[in-house]
Amino acid sequence: MKIKYVMLIVLLLIVQLIYPTKGQAAPGVSANNAVLIEKSTGRVLFEKNAHNQQSIASITKIMTAIIAIESGKMDEKATVSRNAIYTEGSSIYLEQGEKMTIRDLVYGLMLRSGNDAAVAIAEHVGGSVEGFAFLMNEKANWLGMNNTHFDNPHGLDSDSHYSSAYDMAMLMRYAMENAEFREITAAKSYKSEDRTYSWQNKNKLLTQFYEYCIGGKTGYTKATGRTLVSAASKDGMELIAVTLDAPSDWKDHMGMFDWAFDNYDMESIVEEGPVKFNLINLDESAAGYVRETLNYPLTDEEKKNLTWKNYILNNLNDLEKPDSTIIGKTVFYLENEKILETPIHKDNPEPERPNFISNLVSFYQKVTGM
Repeated sequence: MKIKYVMLIVLLLIVQLIYPTKGQAAPGVSANNAVLIEKSTGRVLFEKNAHNQQSIASITKIMTAIIAIESGKMDEKATVSRNAIYTEGSSIYLEQGEKMTIRDLVYGLMLRSGNDAAVAIAEHVGGSVEGFAFLMNEKANWLGMNNTHFDNPHGLDSDSHYSSAYDMAMLMRYAMENAEFREITAAKSYKSEDRTYSWQNKNKLLTQFYEYCIGGKTGYTKATGRTLVSAASKDGMELIAVTLDAPSDWKDHMGMFDWAFDNYDMESIVEEGPVKFNLINLDESAAGYVRETLNYPLTDEEKKNLTWKNYILNNLNDLEKPDSTIIGKTVFYLENEKILETPIHKDNPEPERPNFISNLVSFYQKVTGM
């Protein structure tokens, strides 16, 4: 009897390992500050002191990189100053007077965390380190990074240079919308034409430890400790994790990612297409069109508690106005808390296609100059 009982326990353990159940407890982290978000919606899946202002070290360079990329100067060559080469900390060993493209400098910035590259970028794109810091803060304000202030482009310690785990996740979320940034942060190595050797990415989560990692940025100073921003993608879900002052940051990130991938699915809660709504207290219905498909990260239990309400314009005569396309909205709730909404349009107009006569008239006008 005892043997059968032991065999049953062993069998249950094996099944648990092969088919783990969802609903595991949130992961523990070594970090003083941490956050995990789903990229497309920005939903916070896990947080720990996520809004506290803290020193952030070299993850600062995510902001430096995205400003450089968006400047339109990636193919321009920057002349390296004395100020750049004497910047303390990690370096790509630039020489005074050397000329290097902003693109190469951004790769050196992101893969090798070059502080000299950060200053060279700042001086070329912003005119000076101070001018570039102004651009960084303007961008932070625009992104709603309310617990952030930048003093420099590299992240060396300063009393007024800080951010929060949540703000840095929002920055990474924004940056990952840029195709060139995604390509750079995902690069495991890069060789500049001005170097005889390749730069290897310091982000071991990308290069060694985690197969689903698609990018990120490391950081460290003695005063700040280890900081890390990373992104991972699996089964149609993209996650962003941030840890500040984390002795075991690689483990923290892998634990958060695995927990979220095991417990959440990207659920399609509304799909593009025609919809019809019954109007309350009226013997009428309204036809509409949803112009986007919306997905949202949900656990199995949350899927059961998802509700929604349709709100239609009070004045139905507004539906006849030619300049009115939105007739209402659908609002989604999770346990009575609003999480998402999407507009309802009265139709889905297709682009107007010029007919044969209009094409002929246009051709005649071009030929005759009329």
